[in-house]
Amino acid sequence: MEITDIIREENKVYSAPQLLDEVDMHYCPGCSHGVVHKLVSEVIHEMGLTETTVGVSPVGCAVFAYNYIDVDWVEAAHGRAPAVATAIKRLWPQNTVFTYQGDGDMAAIGTAESIHAANRGENIVMIFVNNAIYGMTGGQMAPTTLLGQKTATTPYGRRVDLNGHPLEITELMKMLDGTCYVTRQSVHTPAAVRKTKAALKKAFQNSLDKKGTSVVEVVSTCNSGWKLSPEKANEWMVENMFPKYPLGDLKDI
Repeated sequence: MEITDIIREENKVYSAPQLLDEVDMHYCPGCSHGVVHKLVSEVIHEMGLTETTVGVSPVGCAVFAYNYIDVDWVEAAHGRAPAVATAIKRLWPQNTVFTYQGDGDMAAIGTAESIHAANRGENIVMIFVNNAIYGMTGGQMAPTTLLGQKTATTPYGRRVDLNGHPLEITELMKMLDGTCYVTRQSVHTPAAVRKTKAALKKAFQNSLDKKGTSVVEVVSTCNSGWKLSPEKANEWMVENMFPKYPLGDLKDI
């Protein structure tokens, strides 16, 4: 077999997602956002939803999500993505609508919008990227920052008496009657990537089936905010994040 034939065969097995725009990533090397973008774009394309999908991008590291995935987007004010997504879905119920939120967006300034949209059972998908830190603004403590974790605003580690407990927003989402699917995944290994893609596909299908709100949390790394190499950040996540935020389905109706 000629080398060109081999390359052609390989391209049939794996190629760049059709909906992922050919632009330079602004994320730090090792950041999980790029992998999540890839999976979202693949799922939308494979499900045939390209022309009917609307994403709502956040404020935070993923503020420019609309630059990467070639579907319609609306930019929301910080934390208001679920409220904006609610309006879009109700005005255009034939469209598939998803939010893309970080821990500050969903679990801090947008807690009310996120919880009440989910409690109403809006037929939207909430994608929640949790890296336990405010990566965009200098590495400050986030609601999901672990106890003892050092950040720019907790240089000696997060303390219960001073900073309170980490907010397990996904566990709260599980308790709401309006949620039909709540899951926590990651993208640190090939196997984890496959599971996250399957979770995203199920969430989008739930929206099509009008089952209610689906929440897909992706436990992620922030090697620049954590002051670790990409490899060490993955190890730190497994050793420290997963015990607090264990992977798997929390709710599946």
